[in-house]
Order: sequence, then structure tokens, then C-alpha cells
Amino acid sequence: MRNKTAAALFAFFLGWAGVHRFYLGQVGLGILYVFLTIISLGIITGILGLIDAIILFTMKDEDFDRKYNAQQGMVPPIYNQRNQQGYPPIAQPRQRGRMPATPRNMSVPSRDIQNPYKVNGIKKYKEFDLEGAIEDFKKGLEINAKDISLHFNLACAYSLTEQVDKAYMHIDRAVSLGFNDFEKLKTHDDLAFVRIQDRFDEFQKNGYRLQLPAVETDNTQVPEIPKEEDIQDDLLLAQLKRLAELRDRGLLSEQEFAIEKRKLTR
Repeated sequence: MRNKTAAALFAFFLGWAGVHRFYLGQVGLGILYVFLTIISLGIITGILGLIDAIILFTMKDEDFDRKYNAQQGMVPPIYNQRNQQGYPPIAQPRQRGRMPATPRNMSVPSRDIQNPYKVNGIKKYKEFDLEGAIEDFKKGLEINAKDISLHFNLACAYSLTEQVDKAYMHIDRAVSLGFNDFEKLKTHDDLAFVRIQDRFDEFQKNGYRLQLPAVETDNTQVPEIPKEEDIQDDLLLAQLKRLAELRDRGLLSEQEFAIEKRKLTR
């Protein structure tokens, strides 16, 4: 099991050679550091190593374990059943030593049986196969594009894989569909990477929406509450605009863009 302090010390003293990257199992980055050391005489990698050391020293132990020790014995997240307030299943990190949920101690709502991709995605998420879970959750949305729990769980998976824009997009979609357990968005462990982004404060002020309509009055931007009959059209236009931006920035392929657009306009 990798140690956070050791990794930080490696980065501080030997970061110029990429030793900490090899220690963390990031062989590709380690090789890149060696290459940069050769062409820059260690100047660039020395600076990068110092930055990495600061990040590692200030990183929470649980965040370090989730990112670098997940494949060495750390138990992956599991899903809670629907809570008393009626919210959808929420991904939660499993405590060490606890048995994984099985069909005997975790029930699957009957409506979810009709969406096998959702069930398979949850299983893969529990096994920490995040890429596989993402693919199944996305296919699940093709069956039911308005499934709030699928959007929320996709946001968690994208956060854990550090795909921030996609995580924000699915949080926005979940909220637009009625998700209102905002305390989960502020405290959920799997959304930690989303919350450390500079834009999270603005995102939170906007009610966890990517875009808030505004009108200008006396040179001051004042939020404008959309009319009830225009809400659906505004949401659709905002989502389509956001999808186009993600595609233009290379964060969505043309195929992914077409799928997401078809789901929104269905």
C-alpha cells in the first residue's frame, strides 16, 4: 500500500527524476518526467516535482487512498438503497472489512430490473470498474434519459475519474430533473474532486446549475426567474449549448455528442 508521506518526500527530493510518479504506479508520467529531465536539465521537472510535493502534502489521506490505493486493497464504493425521503441510490465509499452488498442484503427496485444497464453499472461501480460503470450508466440513460439516480451516479463516476466537465453536466441534469438533496452534493466523498474546482462556488450559487439566466438593471446583473412555461425550453437550450461546448473542447466525441443530443431532444 502506497504511503502519502513517502510519495510527497519522493516528489520533493527526487521529483525532478519522476521517482514519485513511478512510486505511485504512474509509469507513463514517470517516463515523461525522465524525458523532460533530459531535455531541460531537470529545471522543468524540478518545478513540477515541487508542485506535486505540495499537492501530496496537503491532500487528505482518504483522497490519496481513493486515488492511488484503490487497486491495492482499498474497498470500492457501494450504493445505498433508496432513503426515506425517496431520493435515488447514492454512491458511498465502503468501509474496510465490510462485506460487499449482495442480492440478499441489497434489493434492486423492480423498475430498475427493466434497465439492465443501470444494474450492471452499479455492479461495476462497486467493483471500482469506473470506466465500465460509466459506459453502462450512459446506455441506461438511452433507455430512460430522465433517471435522476443515473445522472447522479454518472457525476460521481466522472468525478472519481477526474472528468470534471462531464461531472458538472450530469449534476446539472439531475438537479433540473428534480434532485434536491444538495447536502449530498456538498459532502459526498465521491464528488470531492468536483468540489475542489475553482468554479464550484459559482456553480453552487447558481443552484448547482451550469447556467442561470440574468437581466441587466442599472449596470447590475440580477438573476431572473424563468417563467414556468419557458423552463423546459430554457433547460433544453442550455443543455444543447453545453454539449456543443464540450464537443468543441474535445471532451465529447461526435458519437457521444449525438447520443447525448438525442437523449435531450427525445
